[in-house]
Amino acid sequence: MSLNRSEKEAVISEVTSLAAKAQTLVIAEYRGITVADMTKLRVDARSKGVSLSVLKNTLARRAVAGSQFDVVADQMTGPLIYGFSEDAVAAAKVVADFAKTNDKLVIRGGAFGGKALDVNGVKQLANIPSKEVLLAQICGLLMSPMSRTAVVLGALAAKKGEGAAAPAAEPAAA
Repeated sequence: MSLNRSEKEAVISEVTSLAAKAQTLVIAEYRGITVADMTKLRVDARSKGVSLSVLKNTLARRAVAGSQFDVVADQMTGPLIYGFSEDAVAAAKVVADFAKTNDKLVIRGGAFGGKALDVNGVKQLANIPSKEVLLAQICGLLMSPMSRTAVVLGALAAKKGEGAAAPAAEPAAA
């Protein structure tokens, strides 16, 4: 089914607005994936704030022209799925996790911060912990010295308490 001009313009403007808000674009070839698997991928992506789209490559190239994702326009050939995310790692994580369990999804590349990423770059981006995990790690690092100090002071107080209680107990027993 072919799109008329106004439908094509609507698709281009929708993808352009996605690209304007997104930090990351991941491109993957989906040849041979079943509809059920593709639906599962879309549901997972939607729950993590990733917009997955199957687009005509010419429309996708026009939509990203002049944006930070223009660097991957030459990779837009074949049956591709495009994943845009506002979170820097979400799109890469969703696509890479799905590709681990389904060998028919082949990661082609992507873009982050105006730089093109190859397959390994997308996988490295996917291995970065999420923002929440990183914030929890920072809180743990900041609290570590304080908790260690509290443990040492508690041990000293317990030791002094034992030392003071022991001499007092001996005269009372005698």
